[in-house]
Amino acid sequence: MNNTAVVVGGGPNGLAAAVVLAAEGVRVTVLEAADEVGGGTRSGEAIVPGLLHDHCSAIHPMAVGSPFLSRFNLDRYGLAWRWPEIDCVHPLDDGSAGVLHRSVRQTAAGLGRDGSRWELAFGYPASRFDALSEDIMRPLLRFPHHPLMLARFGAPTVLPASTFARFFRTEQGGALFGGVAAHAFRPLHYPMTSAIGMGIIAAGHRHGWAVAEGGSQSITNAMVSLLGDLGGKVETGVRVEDAAQLPPADITMFDLAPGAVARILGERLPRRILRAFTKFRRGPGAFKVDFAVEGGVPWTNPDAHRAGTVHLAGSFAELAATEREIHAGRMPERPFVLVGQQYLVDPQRSVGDVHPVWSYAHVPNGYTGDATEAITAQIERFAPGFRDRIIGLAVRSTTEMDCYDANFVGGDIMTGAKDLRQLTFGPRITLSPYRVGVPGMYICSAATPPGPGAHGMCGANAARLALAHLAT
Repeated sequence: MNNTAVVVGGGPNGLAAAVVLAAEGVRVTVLEAADEVGGGTRSGEAIVPGLLHDHCSAIHPMAVGSPFLSRFNLDRYGLAWRWPEIDCVHPLDDGSAGVLHRSVRQTAAGLGRDGSRWELAFGYPASRFDALSEDIMRPLLRFPHHPLMLARFGAPTVLPASTFARFFRTEQGGALFGGVAAHAFRPLHYPMTSAIGMGIIAAGHRHGWAVAEGGSQSITNAMVSLLGDLGGKVETGVRVEDAAQLPPADITMFDLAPGAVARILGERLPRRILRAFTKFRRGPGAFKVDFAVEGGVPWTNPDAHRAGTVHLAGSFAELAATEREIHAGRMPERPFVLVGQQYLVDPQRSVGDVHPVWSYAHVPNGYTGDATEAITAQIERFAPGFRDRIIGLAVRSTTEMDCYDANFVGGDIMTGAKDLRQLTFGPRITLSPYRVGVPGMYICSAATPPGPGAHGMCGANAARLALAHLAT
């Protein structure tokens, strides 16, 4: 095959698309606007020399079992997964917590009256997740490989998370589910807000909430090395802003938000697609704070000391109210804060007894205030004495997010609101979400199914479609 391809954008999906194409003999060049590839899957030193922080993507329940990553055996290129003793803890004000283990049974055992209900909800999809992923990791509006299995899993996913949470009788069970469902950045009373929570929990029970040894940058480095071995090239510092800048190619892939694709291609796009891409809806923002913490976080709940991820939001009712506020454009006093303690299983990230603590809060899109104190206070709420252990911090506000990654407009790290329409179809209502209406051109960013994460499946799916087109 003597075909050529250009991939605009070197995030995990752009790199995945490039790898899939190059593996079939296509000559691929990746053009990345930043000085380094990786998008949100990057890491680097911050605050203290040698202290390693993940810039955005950090915990990878959807990536560790990704069909794309599994196919290419990236461990050959230095990618090694590490699993915390406990995947996630959601503490409550009374010192108790919902505790998520990789094992469904172990999780259920810690949830008291909700144990049997947790097993009923997640035992089946977790045990069959690898088969389910053949359907849920691609566009949903296709005839499924496993229709009955998908129907059984999918029926509860259409529910609002607030409805699904009532299935649990304890504060711990409802809050634990709610914190994971809130990864959707949507008000939890909206339809289908159970979907992302159920998908992440089922994936985690199957593959665990793994971290990449040496930082999430290791995922990017492995893909770049593989691409190089397949003959692909990466060029950094190349910003494409107009179609005239695109090199001639048989295939052009855009690992960009739909609005950016619309600006580059302009009137070359069919009018209906240009309109859809221009009107693509953005989700709330993330305000990120990395801490250098001496001795780690002094959590009140003992299980939180062993957890890779800690969700801070209090009860399900408080969490739901917080997500409604940010969706309405108002900054809550106590935002939902996610804390990562990757160093627990990857000690090379620390410097002596100083540890990198990763955190971000859900805030309104484009929030121009400073959420640092709100994040610090929320951690202090569940870990009294935390302030006294902070020896430094680094902040990335919502307005700085899209300087770091142009897809994260207003701090929207999900690359678009995951509402009912955009979660189901992607950037526009179509059965082929990767096509942009221009022959040989495709969009493969996290705006397309199956959505955000370092799994690379948006890029891999789009690349397979492009290869099929070349073969006709």
